[in-house]
Amino acid sequence: MRKVNTKDIVEESWSSPKGKFCGAGKEISEALGRKPLSTDLKERHPFDVEICRIPPGKSAYPYHSHSAQWEFYHVISGNGIVRHKDGTTAIESGDAFIFAPDEPHQLSNDSSLDLILYVVADNPIGESNYYPDSQKWAVRSPERRLVRADVMGYYDGEE
Repeated sequence: MRKVNTKDIVEESWSSPKGKFCGAGKEISEALGRKPLSTDLKERHPFDVEICRIPPGKSAYPYHSHSAQWEFYHVISGNGIVRHKDGTTAIESGDAFIFAPDEPHQLSNDSSLDLILYVVADNPIGESNYYPDSQKWAVRSPERRLVRADVMGYYDGEE
């Protein structure tokens, strides 16, 4: 059995260059030994678990979809807004929701306190992302990356 206590996991922060997107997370699966770039499912784990914290007035990531990945969310504390293909939905502590592949989504904190969520994703190999607002793709594969496009930064066209 592998065991960690989330209070002992270092929280890693991120921010876009202009600060429109930011958040922080505790990578629970990695603390339990997950090797994200491995193609061995025993090392990769069949799912990834994170505690995500979104500060007041911020969005964690640009509006995006996943080609193959499912994402499950459970709000631990706080309030926010989820943007999705049908509009927006308010979320609060206790809410749980899921996005299937090809369902665009974005989480934002529109309150004065941190929005904290559990995020569980299923970790498919060869996953890619599409960003509808900036019409770009992110392509990832531990084995091979083949992209025919102009090179651009992650936040290009987002802010």
